[in-house]
Amino acid sequence: MTITQLNPTIPLDTPKGQAKAHFLIDYGQEHHLLWVCFQDDTGECWSWPNYQVKLQKNISMGQRTEEHDHER
Repeated sequence: MTITQLNPTIPLDTPKGQAKAHFLIDYGQEHHLLWVCFQDDTGECWSWPNYQVKLQKNISMGQRTEEHDHER
C-alpha cells in the first residue's frame, strides 16, 4: 500500500460535488486507486475510487472543454 500526499491539491468533481484531493491511496494491482478529498461546500472528508472522480473543468488550462470532449 502506498499513500501519496498531493501538493498542490487536485480539484476534482465527485459524486458529492466539487472537492480538493489531498491524498492518493494505492492498495496495489487488484484495487482501484482511492482519492482522499475534502468537499468544497461542506469540508467533509471522503475517499472516492478512481472511476467516480473527474478532473474539474478548467477552460484556461484546456481541461474538459466542450471542444476537447467532442474529440473523443
